[in-house]
Amino acid sequence: MPLFQYQPPQTPYLDIIYQDDDIVVINKPSGLLSVPGKDIAHRDCLEYRVKLVLPTARIVHRLDMATSGVMVLALNAAAQRDLNRQFQLRQTHKQYIARVRGRVQADQGTISLPLICDWPNRPKQMVCYQNGKESVTHYKVLERSETSSRLMLTPVTGRSHQLRVHMQMIGHAILGDKFYADPETYNAANRLQLHANTLSLIHPASRKIRIFSVNCSF
Repeated sequence: MPLFQYQPPQTPYLDIIYQDDDIVVINKPSGLLSVPGKDIAHRDCLEYRVKLVLPTARIVHRLDMATSGVMVLALNAAAQRDLNRQFQLRQTHKQYIARVRGRVQADQGTISLPLICDWPNRPKQMVCYQNGKESVTHYKVLERSETSSRLMLTPVTGRSHQLRVHMQMIGHAILGDKFYADPETYNAANRLQLHANTLSLIHPASRKIRIFSVNCSF
C-alpha cells in the first residue's frame, strides 16, 4: 500500500451544520484529521480549522481521519465537561453508514469482540480475549448488491477502529479500508466507505435531546 501522504481536503474548508453559544456541529470530510498529529505537516485538522473561527472550541470526541460525518465540539469549559461525561457514560448515540465487501447474509445482528491495540502495528487494533476491552456493535443491512452490502452500524462502545475491526472479523471488511481490508477490498473504493451520519446528545445548556444528521455521500 502507498506510504502515508497527508493531503487534507480543502473544499469545503469547514462545513458547520449547527452552532450556538455552547456547541458547534461539523460535517468532517474523509481525509481530515480530527486533531493535529505530532508532525508539523499534520497540523491541519478539524480542531485547527474550527478554532480559526471559534477560538474557544474544544474537542470532546474524534472520528478516524478516513471517516466522514458528524462531530460535535464544545465552545466553553462547562459544555466540554458535560459532553465528556455523556460520551464516557454512553449517553450519546451514534449511527454510521458503511459499504462492506460481499453480501452480508443476516438482515441484522450484533458483534461483540474484545479489542486491544496491536502495538507492533499501531494504530491498528486487534481482538484479544485475554486483555481486550469490551466492544459491541449492532448492524442492520440496508441494501445488498452482488459484491457488497450497505449497512447501518450502531456502536454501543467507542473503541478505536471498532467498526473497522468488527466488519473485518465477520468477513466483510469496509471498502477502502487501508488498515484491515485485503488489497482488492481496499482498492474497491477511493476512500474508506464509513460515514457517521447521525449523532444524538443531550444539549449541555437546554438539557434537551438534539439529533444531528448528515447525509452519506457514497
